[in-house]
Amino acid sequence: MDDFIEITPSGFRRPPVVEAIRTQARRSSKRLHRHGLDEGIYLDPEKTDLLLVKTAAQWMKQEYGKPMPRMLLGDLWMEGELCVLFADTNLGKSILAVQIGNNLAQGVCTGDLNNQLPPQTHVLYVDFEMGSKQFESRYYHPQWGSYPFGKTFYRAEFNPAANNPALYDDYDTYLENALESAITQSKARVLIIDNLTYMATGTERAREALPLMKKLKAIKTRHKLSMLVLAHTPKRDAAKAITVNDLQGSKMIINFCDSAFAIGKSYTRAGALYLKQIKQRSTTARYGADNVCLCQITRELNDLHFTFSGYSHERNHLQRPDAQNRDHLKQQVRELRQQGHSFRHISKTTGIALSTLARWIGEE
Repeated sequence: MDDFIEITPSGFRRPPVVEAIRTQARRSSKRLHRHGLDEGIYLDPEKTDLLLVKTAAQWMKQEYGKPMPRMLLGDLWMEGELCVLFADTNLGKSILAVQIGNNLAQGVCTGDLNNQLPPQTHVLYVDFEMGSKQFESRYYHPQWGSYPFGKTFYRAEFNPAANNPALYDDYDTYLENALESAITQSKARVLIIDNLTYMATGTERAREALPLMKKLKAIKTRHKLSMLVLAHTPKRDAAKAITVNDLQGSKMIINFCDSAFAIGKSYTRAGALYLKQIKQRSTTARYGADNVCLCQITRELNDLHFTFSGYSHERNHLQRPDAQNRDHLKQQVRELRQQGHSFRHISKTTGIALSTLARWIGEE
């Protein structure tokens, strides 16, 4: 008995191992209460066990009778998926994302891409890119006023003045809690985040990207969301087809998302863009390199949106090597002119005729 309980002048004292267990239990209880939970959560393994183990037959039986995921953007994005949309800057990612979100809220399709959600679906667009005035300027006409967005299309804007350290342990936790609060407030079933850069301090390495993707998937599952996240591409070779390698940051992003598509620029048709399916798990590759969706940005009064004009092979819209070389030479000429060199010196250095140099400089 003396091995387990030490007797002191003040009475019985618990052995160190028991005291350690009690201390850990108190800390666990405080942690649960801080997040609005109680100890009863431990009775539900679905909420506490990190890995759920069942036989394959049990997993199959669990899904019997459940409806199939519905289309949100044709085969590009399905219900319940974490989807990534990426493109170079100034190709209209935000314009397309707002259009998709508003169409989902109103129960209409985006171009020929099917939307099977009902009208009045609650959609939350979290805008880390633009201020409210910038947003308004895109969807306002002096004569026709503001564009009539759907009543269940919500927009959340980043508040740079919010910086109370008493509200959070670290900024990432603060942002995550704010995001979940906005989801609850809007009763969102669809969440669009513009863009991924603001959700983490960095996504270039796996150790940075992996926690972010886990966090997003956890939010998606916890709130039963369909999620679209916008991301950038680094500078890429315009003569080559878009691939998974063109998504900026770690490949963990593309590995952990359910689906992904990209906006590409046509170098053979002025103003033309195209959508290309990059990854899919629930559907077939309908909009790959041999069948990209042709589109362009159109403004009609107070409505800024993408219009769709059919399908094509991606190779028909890539930059040709000769055009790429010409662009490289033009950049070289600009740099030499900025350095103060004469036309004759530039012509001798680059091998470009004086008449061609004069035309190129005159075009700028």
